[in-house]
Amino acid sequence: MLINVNPKNPQPRLIRRVAEALKDGATIAYPTDTYYGMGCDIVNKKGIEKIYRIKRRSQKKTFSFICADLKNISQYAKVSNYAYKTMKRLLPGPYTFVLEGSKLVPKMVLTAQKTAGIRVPNHPICLALVKQLGRPIISTSATLPNGEILSQSTIFDALGTRIDIVIDGGPVPGRPSSVVSLIGDVPEVIRIGLGDVTIFE
Repeated sequence: MLINVNPKNPQPRLIRRVAEALKDGATIAYPTDTYYGMGCDIVNKKGIEKIYRIKRRSQKKTFSFICADLKNISQYAKVSNYAYKTMKRLLPGPYTFVLEGSKLVPKMVLTAQKTAGIRVPNHPICLALVKQLGRPIISTSATLPNGEILSQSTIFDALGTRIDIVIDGGPVPGRPSSVVSLIGDVPEVIRIGLGDVTIFE
């Protein structure tokens, strides 16, 4: 199913419709402030397994997830004062922060070190979805198993039969987020993407 959602002012009835589908176990493709993402409700094991199958990815390689705001992050991760201040300056934005997950995070989303990548994208559609759902949404870039990155124009043709809902929210930058670990209050830049990482140098 393809749903067109206004990227600046997402229609509440459409957001509610997608959030209800997520609660029922749907998988979705949606725009973020970096790439189009694929995901599902963080507590839906079958949905997560389906995303792994679509991407043909080993379950040893975990997915990030999207939170609505800093308060939401503090429910799903262990956030020190340093991490809080750092994220407050940079979020919402094109960053993925690696933190230790809380007990609310399913084990299949955590690494062996019990860490997870957490995002608060600067994009009205995904923030509205997470707020409406009341829980984080799994976030992985919408790519084919060969690594091809899917754009607004190719995503429905490529995934329409394999994913339950594709949200067309217009074009997105098509570049990755910057990934920064904040474990132990020692920032480590893991990947340089759209987000400025010079403050960590």
